[in-house]
Amino acid sequence: MTEKRNSFLKGAIILTAAGFLVKILGAVYRIPLAMMIKDEGMGLYQMAYPIYVTLLAVSTAGLPTAISKMVAGDVAVKRYRNAYKVFKVSLIILTLVGAVLTVALMLSARVLSEKVLGNPKAFYPLISISPAIFFVSVMSCFRGFFQGMQDMTPSAMSQIIEQVGRVVTVFVLATLLLPKGVEYAAAGAAFGPVVGAIAGLLLLVAVYRKRKRDLFDSFGAGSDAELENPVHIAWRLFAFAIPITLGGLIIPVMNLADAAIVTRRLQDAGFSVTRATELYGQLTGMAAPLINLPAVMTMSLAASLVPAISEAVALKNARMVASRAETAVRVTFMFALPAAMGLFILAEPVSEMLYKNPQAGIPLSILSWGIIFLALQQTTTGVLQGMGKTGIPVTNLAVGALFKVFLNYTLTAIPVINIKGAALGTVVGYLISSLLNFVSSMKWTGMALDVKRMIVKPLLATAVMGGVVYYCYEAMSAAGTGNSAATLAAVGMGAFIYPLLLLAMGGLGEEELSLIPGGSRVIRWLQKMGVIRRR
Repeated sequence: MTEKRNSFLKGAIILTAAGFLVKILGAVYRIPLAMMIKDEGMGLYQMAYPIYVTLLAVSTAGLPTAISKMVAGDVAVKRYRNAYKVFKVSLIILTLVGAVLTVALMLSARVLSEKVLGNPKAFYPLISISPAIFFVSVMSCFRGFFQGMQDMTPSAMSQIIEQVGRVVTVFVLATLLLPKGVEYAAAGAAFGPVVGAIAGLLLLVAVYRKRKRDLFDSFGAGSDAELENPVHIAWRLFAFAIPITLGGLIIPVMNLADAAIVTRRLQDAGFSVTRATELYGQLTGMAAPLINLPAVMTMSLAASLVPAISEAVALKNARMVASRAETAVRVTFMFALPAAMGLFILAEPVSEMLYKNPQAGIPLSILSWGIIFLALQQTTTGVLQGMGKTGIPVTNLAVGALFKVFLNYTLTAIPVINIKGAALGTVVGYLISSLLNFVSSMKWTGMALDVKRMIVKPLLATAVMGGVVYYCYEAMSAAGTGNSAATLAAVGMGAFIYPLLLLAMGGLGEEELSLIPGGSRVIRWLQKMGVIRRR
């Protein structure tokens, strides 16, 4: 039992570490890419991406999880031959689904670019990215199989190889094709996921072939009588996968609605196709990645919450459930509030420093407040999933998405508001879904709403930090240090003073620090310094 638990924990750590690295790479690479292909190029790239992700969600959002679950179930009762049959049936299904969706996107790329996205140049990145659907679909089958065998290392390795291949290809092809035109550079960047998926798939196939003999030794055990009918296997796969797929489609469909609505409504407001694409690129290709960076922390927190809350529920320890949920929400506010304030104050300087484009700071200054609600939404989703209430976050996110789409459509067409309306719609969408999640979390966990400790203290520390950041930047700029030096100095000053303010106010203690990666070391250091008392 202990060996199984250690194996599970080791696998979870491997996948979490790989996922964290992949998300960091995925968030960071867009910054230099935006500097290279500029506003219009990022707009074209971001137009193709939501369509790709939506179709990818259809094939991969639920099926790999279903494969993992079914293979693990068969292996647990030593039905090895049936586990292998599940893999073979799944491979056929995902190969066919991936091929059909790839061909469908290729055939409809012209219509989608002209009639849906409102920009014929989007045809090139759409065609370029379409083969990735096939390769990712096949790759996800191998990942689900290995995870079902309780071997997480191949999946983790393939994730890293895939992302590295993607990033390298993005920059190489975008650089080579930029002289031919921005639409070709965007197409080159869009081909990155194809190369990344091929690299990840080749790694998984190589691992599979290397271990094939050992695997077949296990799969040879058992009789033909225990084998399921392929149709029954397919039925079980889809029965488990479809609800997960529907939940996984909400955000891709929401982003797809953005791609279809925002540029067209900007054109209705009087902007040219090129200018509308540039504004869309500023929002989705420049501002949004900066919002997603702080979310990496809360995504890790949410991932750790699911087993932590589940454990407390299994132990029927209501106090532990409430305590862990309340601590997680409090830590979320502690991270999200200063991140939002910092990006709001330094929106234009950061955009100038990273993209040489201060105009991207306009949507960023609005979108920055979405950090708070996106972080809260992610954390409370982890809480509710740990409670077994998996349908609630999906419903709440769908409600928020409806508000977002309505506001995007309404506000973006007002000339004086334009792209700021899309940014505001995104913030309101996450606000609605996060508040609904928060209310549901309070209901199901019984956590107390300690306003002073949870909100007031972090908010006061954030306000003081905001003032320090603002005056630090202004003073450095007035001294002639340049925008980048002034921005980095202001960010460093904010990062230094905020935790000190929280410690002074009693808003940061051992309980909160223990949830942070490396928190145990920080606790020991603060105990040595006499800042935190030893228990």
